[in-house]
Amino acid sequence: MNFLPTDEQRLAVEGFNRFLETKLQPIVRRYQPDKLIEKERMLEIFQLMLPYGMGGNGIIAEKHGGMGMPWLTYALMYEQLARVSGDVAISLLIQQLGAYSLEVCSNDAMRDKYLPRMLRAEIIACSGISEPGVGSNVAEVTCRAKKDGDLYVVTGEKTWISNGHYSDFCMVIVRTSDDGAKGLSMILVDRAEHGYDSRNIDKLGLNSTSTAQLFFDGVRVPAANMLIAPGAGLKNTLVLFEKARPMVGLTSVGIAQAALDKAVAYAKERRQHGKPIGAHQLIQGMLAEAAIELDAAKLLVYRAFNLIDHGVRCEVESAMAKCYATEIAVDVASKAVQIHGGNGITKDFGVELLFRNARMMTIPDGTTEIQKLIIGRALTGLNAFS
Repeated sequence: MNFLPTDEQRLAVEGFNRFLETKLQPIVRRYQPDKLIEKERMLEIFQLMLPYGMGGNGIIAEKHGGMGMPWLTYALMYEQLARVSGDVAISLLIQQLGAYSLEVCSNDAMRDKYLPRMLRAEIIACSGISEPGVGSNVAEVTCRAKKDGDLYVVTGEKTWISNGHYSDFCMVIVRTSDDGAKGLSMILVDRAEHGYDSRNIDKLGLNSTSTAQLFFDGVRVPAANMLIAPGAGLKNTLVLFEKARPMVGLTSVGIAQAALDKAVAYAKERRQHGKPIGAHQLIQGMLAEAAIELDAAKLLVYRAFNLIDHGVRCEVESAMAKCYATEIAVDVASKAVQIHGGNGITKDFGVELLFRNARMMTIPDGTTEIQKLIIGRALTGLNAFS
């Protein structure tokens, strides 16, 4: 087992870090702490990151116009993006997984129509799963797609949709029959061609990226836009979660790293009782605990991506990575606030924003509690979901 990055990975991360510090950081600072990055600016950011494989093109196969990166290499670079801007990282996560969903779907026409434009960062995607009454249990989705000749009529509401307010299209999990989990599919709804409305949601953190409610009011969509055959929607969604969950965990790792970096710098600079506060044992203990948690989270996340690269199903490992990384990020960011003392609860030092952003991450793509149930089911063979 090799814990060292390859020379190629190291050089890729170093080059991307230079870009982040010189190009991206000045842009995102204008939007901190809570100003929404406009769609045009987000697309501009994606376009700037394309040469590094970080504009939605990274993991897409070369034959489809992408760079064909291994997932782990992509993850090492994405971690650095999340360290600089959790908001941009989340938006890219949705964009990249949207491109991946198009790449692996069985609908060649939809792939050929939308994927090239995504890989040029000309349009923004979102994925519509959660609903006002449906969160962790995807099998209970109620958004309906009713067949009407060569069309499907889509009616329903989605919520907590990342990239939703400025999305050009949404890949919507819909119910095509009342046959429980077997009645789900995924259809692509184009905002300009078919029409849907959205409302941005103000949140605790990560307000520089869009999270929205989407409204589908009898939207008529060609049957040719069905990405997943009726009945296969749940299975495909759960497989996609195996890749999304360690990405969410990695976002938390980046946020936690930023918080720890700020805490270490402040502990070396701030003086009390005649010496830097970092020379006091209790402060060093807090920093050490944060560093241990952060390294453990990284290893769990890296393991999940290594398994993905080797084509190994990793539902449990992805759940562990997401569960642990998102929870320790809250703890690390909380320690950073505490080390900053009174300055930590102001908006001037940035750690309160990192704490709010970290707290956001324990919820999406299955809460901490859902991840524990997945792990518990694997350990006991007993299903707490039914």
